[in-house]
Amino acid sequence: MEIHTFFPGGSSLTWPDYAVVLLLLTLLIFVGIWFGREEKSTNDFFLGGRQIPWWAACLSFVATEISAVTLIAVPAVAYMENWEYAQFFIGSFLARIVIAFLFIPAFYRFNCTSIYEFLGHRFGPETQIAGSILFFITRLLASGVRLMVACLAVSILIGISLMPTILLFSLVCILYIAWGGIKAVVWTNVVQALTFTLAGVVAIGFLLTQIDGGAGAVMAIAGGAGKLKVFNWGPAPGLGGYLQSLLTDPNIFVLATLNGFFGSMAAFGTDQELMQRLLTVETRRESQKTMLLTPIGSFVVMMIFLFIGACLYTFYTQHPGLALPAKLDKVFPHFIEQTMPPLMRGLMLAAIVMASIDSPLGSLTSSFVTDIYRPVIFQSGSERHYLFVSRICVVVFGVILAAIAYFFSHLEKFLWLAFKIGGVTYGSLLGVFLLGLLTHRRGNRINVAAMTLSALAMLALLILSEKGILPLGWTWLLLIGTFLTFATGWLFGQKAEDIPDSLH
Repeated sequence: MEIHTFFPGGSSLTWPDYAVVLLLLTLLIFVGIWFGREEKSTNDFFLGGRQIPWWAACLSFVATEISAVTLIAVPAVAYMENWEYAQFFIGSFLARIVIAFLFIPAFYRFNCTSIYEFLGHRFGPETQIAGSILFFITRLLASGVRLMVACLAVSILIGISLMPTILLFSLVCILYIAWGGIKAVVWTNVVQALTFTLAGVVAIGFLLTQIDGGAGAVMAIAGGAGKLKVFNWGPAPGLGGYLQSLLTDPNIFVLATLNGFFGSMAAFGTDQELMQRLLTVETRRESQKTMLLTPIGSFVVMMIFLFIGACLYTFYTQHPGLALPAKLDKVFPHFIEQTMPPLMRGLMLAAIVMASIDSPLGSLTSSFVTDIYRPVIFQSGSERHYLFVSRICVVVFGVILAAIAYFFSHLEKFLWLAFKIGGVTYGSLLGVFLLGLLTHRRGNRINVAAMTLSALAMLALLILSEKGILPLGWTWLLLIGTFLTFATGWLFGQKAEDIPDSLH
């Protein structure tokens, strides 16, 4: 007997597939409601009362770092290019050590709810507000890419158009986070991390059964085509083209490692979205332990989905008659929809959906209320008032995020797009944080000017690079922006003898 699909748009998903998705989503919602109950203050809503176990915070961090971009875009990059993306992890691992021993102690010393409160203590309210605004810009744009990637994959699998998918995801995120705050987010992240890791392993197992020769064929075919290449050393120094490659090729080892180091330091240490998870545990030592363990989970997931890309390349090489999607960014959801059996398709769809439900609405709200609304707009409110405003902000940011996701749906190269967005503003954030953590310089308005001018300069460089006017790889943006912000603040800021010694 034929099992009909739920949606008439051409999807091959069956009732068993939707049953798997429904079962896992029900579990996710139950976990979120149960652990997110009894929110009485903004401390509960934003930090979970600092009562989250370190291992749960660690899994939450990994789930937030991974997202649907990893599940969809990393296999696509491995299919179209190679494994050079893994070079970024080397620098990322080193960056986490620096964050654990330089950034986290300062945030706990000042009992920060938003990490931009550190900038307020160190420099003044103007720098704090500027940092928060740059975070809004970065997180809304980058998370718009993440939401769009997830919705695109789900729309392909289910067979409905993109816009209703974006609206549905946004509505779920708004209701979910407005109800339970960070506690609901963390505990559902635990379920999400376990689900998409399992789904990745299952996908590899199925692909290997469909490839003649199994893993050996993957090593031979994908490896022979250069798809397993990890290191890109570029031309030898002194040879023609070395300087040109160093400026324009973001995958050269030196540049990729530097970008992984500074990019991760910015993304993890100066971005409220990920750092908020690390502030939910009780003590500084537990937070540091959490950060130092995150590379293990992140590395495992990254290698799983890079290997999926290599398997996909081998599979389609052995089956040249099978159709490929018009946009190869969609190759993994296309394979899921066209080739995988029932139940397994449901698990893959559930993994993509669950990796996408977590959104930045909680971190955007915590930064807005803590850095702008409470200290600047309305200072005399009760905890009940601020909690109500926080829930309203979740709704507002959710609507904005949906609009941005739809706009980005018309672009390609999803994985690199998210990094390029961060390259414009992360240098300003990282530069001012390093200025506060490593020096005795004190500036306030000069910091705001440095951050603003640096971000505008990096935007101009990105536009010139994308149009081919200036031969400069996007990975240089973060490095240049960090240097400009730090150097400007150091040169024009005054040395402050009264800065607490505990900061240095």
